[in-house]
Amino acid sequence: METAYFLKVFAALFAIMSPIANLPVFLSLTADRTPGEARKVAVTVIAGLVVGAALILLAGDRLLGVFGIGLNDFRLAGGLLILLIALSMLHGGESAAHAGTAREKDHHKAVENPGIYPLTVPILLGPGTISTIIVFKQQANGAAEQMAVVAAIAASVTLIGLTFLAGPALGRLLGQTAISIMSRIMGMILAAIAMEMMVSSLRALWPGLAG
Repeated sequence: METAYFLKVFAALFAIMSPIANLPVFLSLTADRTPGEARKVAVTVIAGLVVGAALILLAGDRLLGVFGIGLNDFRLAGGLLILLIALSMLHGGESAAHAGTAREKDHHKAVENPGIYPLTVPILLGPGTISTIIVFKQQANGAAEQMAVVAAIAASVTLIGLTFLAGPALGRLLGQTAISIMSRIMGMILAAIAMEMMVSSLRALWPGLAG
């Protein structure tokens, strides 16, 4: 496995899925449930992420082929989307692409088990995450980097699962200040990753820019 590539993919997924920043969302959606029910929601999130990520890995590039979309075109669009999410995080807000609109948030509270919707889709496995997985998988050179992508996804899902399973204790330990700081740090990392994706795409699409 290519360690450097693993760290790069993991950093991107950790920043965009942001377990600590999304912990308050999990806690608010499970606030009126028993500890056992909250754990069931967390397990549902883990299962949903595993299945969703596997489908993206297997069919993501084929979907691009069906629509005739090249990697650089998709990487440019994905980079722009990720940059918008990063800017929302830096300003202490939420991206509608992940958190949903105000009307969708009202509906979230009425869902019996929010593990799949809205926690898995669209909050954790939203357009930004999907774009990140597809781009890094397509950029991977050889089996070692392909394995690194899978390992980074597995590590991210494991970390999210552990964070949500220990949600109430972590929420009390960290507090809102630590969560806000973490969200902004992740926003900076995500913005840098987004800019790298966009610049690489522009240089590939217009080679003259590299000079």
